[in-house]
Amino acid sequence: MVSTERLLAFAAMSFLLIVIPGPSVLFVIGRALAQGRRAALTTVVGNTLGAYALVVAVALGVGAIVERSVLVFTVLKLAGAAYLVYLGAKAWRHRGSLQAAVTDEEAAQGGLRTLWEGLAVGVSNPKTIVFFAAVLPQFVDRSQGHVVVQMLLLGLVFNIIAVASDSLWALVAATGRNWFARSPQRLSLVGGIGGLTMIGLGVTVAATGRKD
Repeated sequence: MVSTERLLAFAAMSFLLIVIPGPSVLFVIGRALAQGRRAALTTVVGNTLGAYALVVAVALGVGAIVERSVLVFTVLKLAGAAYLVYLGAKAWRHRGSLQAAVTDEEAAQGGLRTLWEGLAVGVSNPKTIVFFAAVLPQFVDRSQGHVVVQMLLLGLVFNIIAVASDSLWALVAATGRNWFARSPQRLSLVGGIGGLTMIGLGVTVAATGRKD
């Protein structure tokens, strides 16, 4: 199994990657501003499931194909970017109706649809794809055997750290949104900002290149 030294080293590297806001964090913040705490935390869960799906893919050897194929990487990246832009445009269009969503608990998204949207963003995150495909295998001790299990364990460590960090971002952003919710005009403004954040994030992800 993975030694304590390797596990701690991987956890430290994962923490450094996670604390630097990337597509998943910015998406969670945008969701918190546009739809509130419940949707943001549901998005965190979806992102985590998407990220762990990447871990499983790498452990089973699929990650190597994504990392080595420019075409596969680009298609996956652009699909995720387009989805972000779509969600951002949708949030922008509905920014004027946020007051009703805040006062009506059942109107706020936080169910399977939000979970699925978070998962889609998590599984198409270029930063996470590269990290799991290029860095994760380096911390596996192949002499100990059970390579797949080691990768799954390391990926679990990454995702535990990510859940804690992303949830904190979600709660902070949602708390700020509550202040805006006292005024329909301010709430409309923050909803628009959340939508523009997701659109800008989609454009950024699309522009993310590869050294090769």
